[in-house]
Amino acid sequence: MDGQFLLPLLLLLGASVLWGQGPGPGEPEEEPPEEEVPEEDGILVLSQRNLGSALRKHRSLLVQFYAPWCGHCKALAPEYSKAAALLAAQSAEARLAKVDGPAEAELTKEFAVTEYPTLKFFRDGNRTHPEEYSGPREADGIAEWLRRRLGPSATQLEDEEGAQALIDSRDVVVIGFFQDLQDEDVATFLALAQDALDMTFGLTDQPKLFQKFGLTKDTVVLFKKFDEGRADFPVDEELGLDQGDLSHFLLMHSMHLVTEFNSQTSPKIFAARILNHLLLFVNQTLAQHRELLVGFGEAAPPFRGQVLFVVVDVGADNDHVLQYFGLKAEEAPTLRFINIETTKKYAPADGGSVTAASITTFCHAVLGGHVKPYLLSQEVPPDWDQRPVKTLVGKNFEQVAFDETKNVFIKFYAPWCTHCKDMAAAWEALAEKYKDHEDIIIAELDATANELEGFPVHGFPTLKYFPAGPGRKVIEYKSTRDLETFSKFLDNGGKLPAEEPAGEPTAPDPETPANSTTEPKEEL
Repeated sequence: MDGQFLLPLLLLLGASVLWGQGPGPGEPEEEPPEEEVPEEDGILVLSQRNLGSALRKHRSLLVQFYAPWCGHCKALAPEYSKAAALLAAQSAEARLAKVDGPAEAELTKEFAVTEYPTLKFFRDGNRTHPEEYSGPREADGIAEWLRRRLGPSATQLEDEEGAQALIDSRDVVVIGFFQDLQDEDVATFLALAQDALDMTFGLTDQPKLFQKFGLTKDTVVLFKKFDEGRADFPVDEELGLDQGDLSHFLLMHSMHLVTEFNSQTSPKIFAARILNHLLLFVNQTLAQHRELLVGFGEAAPPFRGQVLFVVVDVGADNDHVLQYFGLKAEEAPTLRFINIETTKKYAPADGGSVTAASITTFCHAVLGGHVKPYLLSQEVPPDWDQRPVKTLVGKNFEQVAFDETKNVFIKFYAPWCTHCKDMAAAWEALAEKYKDHEDIIIAELDATANELEGFPVHGFPTLKYFPAGPGRKVIEYKSTRDLETFSKFLDNGGKLPAEEPAGEPTAPDPETPANSTTEPKEEL
């Protein structure tokens, strides 16, 4: 070959080898090096680049999607770190991880994260179907939620000694007695045990244990160290075990007949699905008040499952409960009855002597529809109409809102509501702008201290417009909460111009009352 062609040919061949460097035909491809996953306080810090590596390395991974500005995320952070330490101390195979949602937009989109914090549990490297975390927000609860998914959620019992040891180990223990451990009902039982973290579970198929506890067929038994001591839930032989029914049964019977209200018990109180609550307000520091608890407890058993008996200590941090019922601490001891679905409240006509007999009579009277509910209302302030923003209460709401000569725009708010505080300046400015318009009233009403018959308020702020004229018309405002948009709404007779439809969800969702049982989260 001519030398002048040889050198270019060799260079071309060499370049092709370099550019296409890699395995030849039949040779295995090299795996890319594993991305190193950094840690902070024992928590893996994940990104788009290293998530795959983390999922391959860790069979069980709980991932928190957070935002640096999110207050709920900041509150969760120390508990999340403690949970990581607990799992490490127990040599658990589960690891905790976190993702900065705003900084990792691709991951946020991939896993449909719409609020913070959001936690997802990845098992066996499965990236496409993580399980939504449904457990508590404190360290022990997080660790226990994971443990029950990694191992058996119930202890298998073989003899009387083991069964008795389990029953003695906790205040509430649930044992499933099943003649066949391969039955579908057992899978239902174990699935429920995964999430009922405040109870300890066991199961058995041993005939001698059926005999010891007086059972002849499949039954779930709740053992407790208080009240009746035991509650049985027989499995329906035809329909099998219904997880929802069993869950309700266990929740109801795991609660004391009389429950003291506090931050630990309130979630169970509102999750119990018992709509009627009877509250006894007492000062636990006073002996004569504590003596009333005996009669209160004696009245409770016949109403189990129908009325939840709750004690509220007015000397503890329960001012919000007193305010909700329109009470002051010095009014204790006193009784109040509430249906939490309708939010209707009832008070004894005689002021409420607290004996087992009077309590029983009061409960039957309310349940039978013989007691009229009461509505909270503050007194009308003398200067209620002296400011640009008029102050409404329950006692003057009707005459102002439904004045046929006025267009009335009302903000229903709660003193603790952050959205209400955020829009306060715009509402004041709106009132100032229209203060000389005789046919327009801008007003506000504290809906936590004033209740309106047939006019419930479920979120804050709620904005409603009452146009002039007959017919008691009401228009709900759902658009942007700023002076410009409010003004357009008023100037256009209670609706926005066509290019700005009033139904457009441009404002944050209303905040729900403080006794809501949903987990706190912040929207993106």
